[in-house]
Amino acid sequence: MITREEIANVLDQPVYDGDGNKIGDAKHVFFDDMTGRPEWVSVKTGMFGSTESFVPIRDAALVQDHLEVPYGKDQVKGAPSVDVDAGGHLSETEEHRLYDYYGINWDSVLSEAERTDDDRFAAGPGTAGAAGTAGAAGLAGTAGAAGAAGTAGGRTGREDAMRREGMRGDEGAMRREGMRGDEAMTRSEEQMHIGVERHESGRARLRKYVVTEEVQQTVPVTHEEVRVVREPITDANRDEALAGPEISEAEHEVTLHAERPVVETETVPVERVRMTTEELTENETVRGQVRKERIEAETESFTEGETKNARDDKRRGGK
Repeated sequence: MITREEIANVLDQPVYDGDGNKIGDAKHVFFDDMTGRPEWVSVKTGMFGSTESFVPIRDAALVQDHLEVPYGKDQVKGAPSVDVDAGGHLSETEEHRLYDYYGINWDSVLSEAERTDDDRFAAGPGTAGAAGTAGAAGLAGTAGAAGAAGTAGGRTGREDAMRREGMRGDEGAMRREGMRGDEAMTRSEEQMHIGVERHESGRARLRKYVVTEEVQQTVPVTHEEVRVVREPITDANRDEALAGPEISEAEHEVTLHAERPVVETETVPVERVRMTTEELTENETVRGQVRKERIEAETESFTEGETKNARDDKRRGGK
């Protein structure tokens, strides 16, 4: 269980489920008005933390630099959406929905709160378990009531409207205690924290296929042609020329040759192709809305001799 002293180490820290999956970042912690124990934590989920989901913190554990809850990531993201009133409290109906969603028995929650109240009552008047309980419940009357009356009033307050107050450390405690001991107000504002989420944006693949191309290349080829050569009779060739009959018919045949192109193909490797990825960084403008508190001073003037009751009626708009 997370204690009040550990709240400062929880806010704005990552929240993981039991399987080590990051759910989001812890935004607010809501306390039980009666027991003062941390009861719920709101987790910013979705793209840029655009969604806020509630998850019980009673069985959570602070592990090193993050909060671990015994609920799955999808279960937390699917939790019912609830509205928190201007005072930072959950209504009984909304809390019922959350308890039912997470399978937590409502009667066991009430019994635990009553046991805590009994412990406070046993501590005696003037302690946080006595008069302080009435003030925490907000529906039990003044904080100056007796211990038993404060405890009974606290139980009634829980049954009528279970309230939770979102607090950040000592600031939330000041709100819940009504800024006692100090007349100053604490002004808060929301800050926008922008992160990045990695997601699959596309796929690329290499595909090899075969195409047929026409290739043209010029090569030299040779061929033989017949050329008739006539030689005059000379002393050098006279004997050879008169070797045959004087008058006769004869034939002489010559074989002609020619070259022609012969085409054959050979498969050879020419290159290797692979794919790599590289990261390119570009600037993207993100817009959002944040809420800020403003504090203004108001003054009232009273006429001389005006009674205190008349002043109170005047504040309430009475005659």
